[in-house]
Amino acid sequence: MAENTKTNPGNFFEDFHIGQEIVHATPRTVTEGDSALYGALYGSRFAVPSSDMFAMSLGFEGAPIDDFLVFNVVFGKTVPDISLNAVANLGYAAGRFGGAVYAGDTLRSVSRVIGLKQNSSGKTGVVYVHSTGLNQRDEPVLEYVRWVMVNKRDAGSPAPETVVPDLDPYVGEKELMVPEGLNLSNYDTALSGSDLMWGDYQVGDKIDHVDGMTIEEADHMLATRLYQNTAKVHFNQHTQGQGRFARRIVYGGHVISLARALSFNGLANAFRVVAINGGSHLAPTFAGDTIYAWTEVLGKMTVPDRSDLGALRLRTVATKDQNCVDFPDRDGDGKADPAMVLELDYTVLMPL
Repeated sequence: MAENTKTNPGNFFEDFHIGQEIVHATPRTVTEGDSALYGALYGSRFAVPSSDMFAMSLGFEGAPIDDFLVFNVVFGKTVPDISLNAVANLGYAAGRFGGAVYAGDTLRSVSRVIGLKQNSSGKTGVVYVHSTGLNQRDEPVLEYVRWVMVNKRDAGSPAPETVVPDLDPYVGEKELMVPEGLNLSNYDTALSGSDLMWGDYQVGDKIDHVDGMTIEEADHMLATRLYQNTAKVHFNQHTQGQGRFARRIVYGGHVISLARALSFNGLANAFRVVAINGGSHLAPTFAGDTIYAWTEVLGKMTVPDRSDLGALRLRTVATKDQNCVDFPDRDGDGKADPAMVLELDYTVLMPL
């Protein structure tokens, strides 16, 4: 039998090198159907991506594609080249959203390797990549850094020189991109679902988003296929049943989208995500887990040359099978509460 040399086994840790540029396959035209399916999966109620008329009253061309649908589509393109052989996706930083994405726009992704660090076991290593999502006009719609633990093909292969990128703790206000033509003078709080504006939030505020949502096996698998994310750990029960957890793991972006949707209750006027400052998946999530969320206000920023909106830097914590009435968090030594599955530091725009 001829050797199988025509399929792509994915990159292992040894296949990456500093400065490597990767053009990811399969551009994706995002449709109104994608947006409707995303709404069915997460039940997000933010008015801007839900209503053409509401969005157009603020200067958008129509209802833009949900920010985290954009993130998940751009991320999904990178998986076959970056994390097909991953053990875990470890974190995010330096994320910045560009112009609004609308139904009919075509997204593609490119990545550059900016860091490498072999783990002490010699069996895995951490790869740092800077990924950019571009539309059909080659305009950036999203850029971010992520780092992922990847298996080595051969544990005996030599370790590369360690390079760990120096990343800012958050995206500054001068780097935030406000969608072109945005004007909030007609912002309708009755239709948005809350009269709480930028000035009503203070640094240190904690918000229990109250609601919970149970993940079904079909939900997370449908979502991951929607993003064309090919990571084996999410799909193949035949192999995952023999692994550490004996189950398929829910894609981390699914948990992010759930947490964002849940945050509507308490942050309904956080109408646009403009930055992902940092984030980490703290524990695996599985079908049957119920996700809750709470948010802490980390910072307030003015937006240069704008008198109608400001920015909030938020930290949203998602938990599984534990409500957030008592705000489960890290202890004094920094150890995460066992219920915590996600910690996401991000920045949103909100009317003044």
